[in-house]
Amino acid sequence: MLRTIILLAIALIPSLARAQSCSFSVSNMNFSSVDTLSGSQTNSTATISMDCLGLVGQRILICPNLGAGTGGASSATARQMLNGANSLNYQLYSDSARSVVWGTYTWAYASRAPALALTPNILGAASGTATIYGTVFGRQGTTPPGSYLSAFSGAYTEFRYRYSIGNNCDSGFGILAPSPSFTVSATVAPNCLVSTQNIDFGSTGVLDANVDATGQISVTCTPAAAYSVSLNGGTTSSPPTARKMSKGAETVTYGLYRDAGRTLPWGDSSTPGSTVPGTGSGVAQNLTVYGRVPPQATPSAGVYTDTVVVTVTY
Repeated sequence: MLRTIILLAIALIPSLARAQSCSFSVSNMNFSSVDTLSGSQTNSTATISMDCLGLVGQRILICPNLGAGTGGASSATARQMLNGANSLNYQLYSDSARSVVWGTYTWAYASRAPALALTPNILGAASGTATIYGTVFGRQGTTPPGSYLSAFSGAYTEFRYRYSIGNNCDSGFGILAPSPSFTVSATVAPNCLVSTQNIDFGSTGVLDANVDATGQISVTCTPAAAYSVSLNGGTTSSPPTARKMSKGAETVTYGLYRDAGRTLPWGDSSTPGSTVPGTGSGVAQNLTVYGRVPPQATPSAGVYTDTVVVTVTY
């Protein structure tokens, strides 16, 4: 009987010695290609894998503190990925709604690490996963194209754990685990957005003199992106200065130009040299389209229209 007690005591010693032994790994978060011109955000996730050994039934509180990363943080709401001197704002969250920033007790901002927990089973082991939710914000049009990165390791991934029934991750109390490493990355590709303002020649009687009007094309392209704007020949595929507005079989001839003097036609590749070039800056660049209806035989009264396709090549 005495031997049985001694053997049981020896068998329990390894379990006691390895109480609160935890290890962690984190997958990389890759946003792939992001659209910095529109207002839409780009989302991605990473996964924390947790493995712990401890006393059976004893709850292990885990505080996975995440700092700014090598890209830094510009504010409480925006971490940054870097490409040289250029930055791209993003953030990490502990909830799928992306409303609770994932932080650390070591930085000046109010956000702290979420409280995670594992409870060892009858074998003294426990494992689980947790999700890190990430967002790259839209409307970062002045961010140049390129590959952006922020790395997390060492002091940026301070994972601590301890036996506790509470959820307080506001301090560095607890055992410090070996630091897991992961990266957050994204690619900003050259991109352009375009919007237009119609040309309205108004109401005119006899077409015995020039009738002028203007419209506008607004082009927003990522910085340094070279682009050109072309206008097709309308529904009748006509030359730049002889486009046709139609009402049934009747037409009114008009032209579109790049200059206020109406001497430089605005067309497409079918009319070499007639497109408008530009270089993106990340903000809207407004281009005036100069229209003219020249003197011509006046057709019957009515509304005459044409549809011109704007193409931005970059």
